[in-house]
Amino acid sequence: MPDDSTLPELTSLEQEIYSWQTSIEGFGETGQRKLKSASVLVSRIGGLGGLVAYELAAAGIGKLILAHGGNLRPSDLNRQLLMSESALDTPRIDCAVKRLRELNPRLEIISLPENVNDTNAAELVAEADVVVDCAPLFEERFFMNREAVRQGKPLVECAMFELEAHITSFKPGVTGCLQCLYPEKPDYWQRRFPVFGAVSGMVGCLGAMEAIKIIAGLGEPLYGRLLTCDLKSMKFNQVRLRPRADCPVCGGDK
Repeated sequence: MPDDSTLPELTSLEQEIYSWQTSIEGFGETGQRKLKSASVLVSRIGGLGGLVAYELAAAGIGKLILAHGGNLRPSDLNRQLLMSESALDTPRIDCAVKRLRELNPRLEIISLPENVNDTNAAELVAEADVVVDCAPLFEERFFMNREAVRQGKPLVECAMFELEAHITSFKPGVTGCLQCLYPEKPDYWQRRFPVFGAVSGMVGCLGAMEAIKIIAGLGEPLYGRLLTCDLKSMKFNQVRLRPRADCPVCGGDK
């Protein structure tokens, strides 16, 4: 990310659009200019990643890199708020891009109609200043984690199941990484799982806010902390995360 002296200026229209958030202490117009200059990779733009992308677009991020394969299915519509029923059986990525550009026509979007994999992860991560991991499969998560560590990019990790949500952030050289937290793919993790759209939306908004904080230098990101939320009881908890010296991805970096 560029230093403050090279940040892009805001147009008069942008100053008005973002006037409510530029009045936030510690953010201001400099924070808004940082968002305008920044790029974020969002892996999958479904119920979770779609809300991350939507909130970042609304906040004035300069560029989004989006990766999601496959066509829209009826079972997606309970949570994927970038989608519409009229887009059934068409590529999800196309519908998402259309909706995001309707919200923010100044937004630059790089869209890939396939999921993150071993061959495209390096190129996708290289385009971004921050990575937000919203993939339902751990294989994808591990690919992005590996590249985020290798390229020194912060990674925001979001997940949900039923009425539970988890979120944390990793910073290479400072914290551990995803494989410190999960050395192996959890046995219980499945491609399809029970969830309300409101749960994925809630953690998606938290993920977007984490990315904004990291880019703008605002507040305290969840570096080294795992936030868990049980929405059945409305209990929130934080757990300290420790890096693993024997981690095959980041061990020895700190």
